[in-house]
Amino acid sequence: MKRALAIILFVLVADQVLKVWVKLTFFYDSAIPLFGDWAYLHFIENRGMAFGMEFGGEWGKLLLSLFRIIAVAGIGYALVRMTRTGARGIQIASVALIFSGALGNIIDSTFYGLIFSASSPFQKAVLFPAEGGYASFLHGAVVDMFYFPLWEGRLPEWLPVWGGEHFLFFRPVFNIADAAITSGVVLFILVQRPERTDATVGSSTSEQEGAGVATSDVAEGSTESENRPDQATA
Repeated sequence: MKRALAIILFVLVADQVLKVWVKLTFFYDSAIPLFGDWAYLHFIENRGMAFGMEFGGEWGKLLLSLFRIIAVAGIGYALVRMTRTGARGIQIASVALIFSGALGNIIDSTFYGLIFSASSPFQKAVLFPAEGGYASFLHGAVVDMFYFPLWEGRLPEWLPVWGGEHFLFFRPVFNIADAAITSGVVLFILVQRPERTDATVGSSTSEQEGAGVATSDVAEGSTESENRPDQATA
């Protein structure tokens, strides 16, 4: 459990510190290069799901926020059960990544609208503005900043449907919480494997022992049969 708590704390602190810094330092839709022209810190906000995907309207935003809270509660419950039932450390770590990432984005959508002013291309956000925040409870936007346009060009003409169209990889802008969720899901899938239970091991051992006894009986019977003609001759 200590390892899981350490992962959760690390992801939450890193995620929130970077988000608050970007929110207060950047103009909306501004960017600074990190590595050449293929990695940027690019400040945008989204009111939807991970990687900037939208879930329309005010009611959609409210439902999404409530769904996130319920999902995080379920993931947290599963994480506690896993630690109590002795799940493997790598499985616990993967679920801890998912939990911390989901919780990080919930903090944005729940509280950021209350504590920040709106960001714009001409004005930076202010923490705890006198006139109040830019949105109501559960209606805040999630801060995203990592942008990796690794390749841009046109798809080959022979490609069905999308042939000849402009294409950019990787287009979505994301944050540390999104990366933690994705990494946790991928890791959880990769470490899944059927494990041999005690019953299976016991059954295999019994079968091997039974086969050994049967082989021994056959060998003894064969030896007795070979000795009988000698006894008759004597």
